[in-house]
Amino acid sequence: EKAKLLRSQPAQIVEPKGLLYVQQREFAVTTPKDGSVSILGSDDATTCHIVVLRHTGSGATCLTHCDGSDTEAEVSLIMSAVKSFSSSTGYGRLEVHLVGGFNDDRQLSQKLTNQLLRAFDLQPDDVHLVTFCVTELNDREEKDIHFPIIYGIAVNVKTAEIFPATFPEKGPDEDLRSAHVLTGATLTNIYDAKREQLHIGPYFWRPFPHVDFWLEQDDKQILQNLSTSPLAEPPHFVSHIRSTLTFLKEHPFPSRSLFPDRKPRIYKKNEEGLWEQVCSDKI
Repeated sequence: EKAKLLRSQPAQIVEPKGLLYVQQREFAVTTPKDGSVSILGSDDATTCHIVVLRHTGSGATCLTHCDGSDTEAEVSLIMSAVKSFSSSTGYGRLEVHLVGGFNDDRQLSQKLTNQLLRAFDLQPDDVHLVTFCVTELNDREEKDIHFPIIYGIAVNVKTAEIFPATFPEKGPDEDLRSAHVLTGATLTNIYDAKREQLHIGPYFWRPFPHVDFWLEQDDKQILQNLSTSPLAEPPHFVSHIRSTLTFLKEHPFPSRSLFPDRKPRIYKKNEEGLWEQVCSDKI
């Protein structure tokens, strides 16, 4: 019923004000007390799943975008993150919302759904499954081709409302963060809720293999080889990958060009509610 309700809502466009956008293999956790961030969101999930874990007592809310790279470790990470904000709250329960995936040919969505259910089941704490809109429950068919119905969701940290969403702005540092994923990152916490700061990096990778070869390929080749579900990708998938590959070509050694002082890039929300970089020496 809950999945049906969620699927029936049109995707809302979420503007950057008060938004913390979470990319693949990233997570962020905050509470209703946060003065900078009121919405956590992520989209462009085809076989990936977006997970929202919330403690009803403290209101601590975590959103992550999982792709099945190391699901058990990822679930443990987000569990401890939410619990670290909820330990002093004597009441409330942990609730989880799973959204994403579809009936893809390689059954990657199904595999990820199973991994997530198993990982939450293995937790010593009770976790209540509240929204389950994944794989076959998030699938639509058009001319024998399967697609996800919902590609992205947002959660309002203050009201706990979850809704289908798209995001015109996926920054800051969109290419840098995507490059981190493309070079094999593990799940990374990008937000310090106590200081209300977004921390990106420091990230280090080796020069991306055959980057020139990939940049020379046409859209079809990129789609076929660099997507888990070529037929179901959103229209901007290829331009996003190209932009990330170009970034990797420009920064083969991030320790020299991006993070020479080994410090993260730090952002805070300004008065307009938009991210602004903070000089690291002020911290």
